[in-house]
Amino acid sequence: MNKQQLAAKIWESANQMRSKIEANDYKDYILGFIFYKFLSDKQIQFLIQNEFDEQSIKELNEDDTDTLKYIQDELGYFIAYDNLFSTWISDGKDFNIAYVRDALSAFSRMSRQRRCNNRLMNCINPLPS
Repeated sequence: MNKQQLAAKIWESANQMRSKIEANDYKDYILGFIFYKFLSDKQIQFLIQNEFDEQSIKELNEDDTDTLKYIQDELGYFIAYDNLFSTWISDGKDFNIAYVRDALSAFSRMSRQRRCNNRLMNCINPLPS
C-alpha cells in the first residue's frame, strides 16, 4: 500500500467514524477527546510521581474526599479511575458511549466545586506551541 492509498483508507475510516456529524463539527469532538486524554494522562503521571501505586490509582473515586481534594488542589481537577481515558481503552470492545457522558458530567461537577481555572491553565502551559 502506497502513501496515497493509505491516506485514502484513513480518510474513508474517518468518514465512517464521524457518521452523520458534519466534517466541520467533527474536529470539535476529536479535539475534546484529545484534550480529555491529555488531562487523564497528566493525572496518572502526577499520581505515579507522588508514589501512588497501581492499586491506589484503581481505587480513585469521588468518595475518597481526602485524595480527591489533594488532587484537585494540585492539578485543579480530578478524574476518577473509571473515567480515565486509559480505563476506557482497557475496556476495549466493552466500551460504552455512556462512559463519556458520565465522565464529562463528573468532570464538570468536579471542576465546579473548586476554582480550578488557574491550575488547569497551568496544566496546559507545557504544551508546545
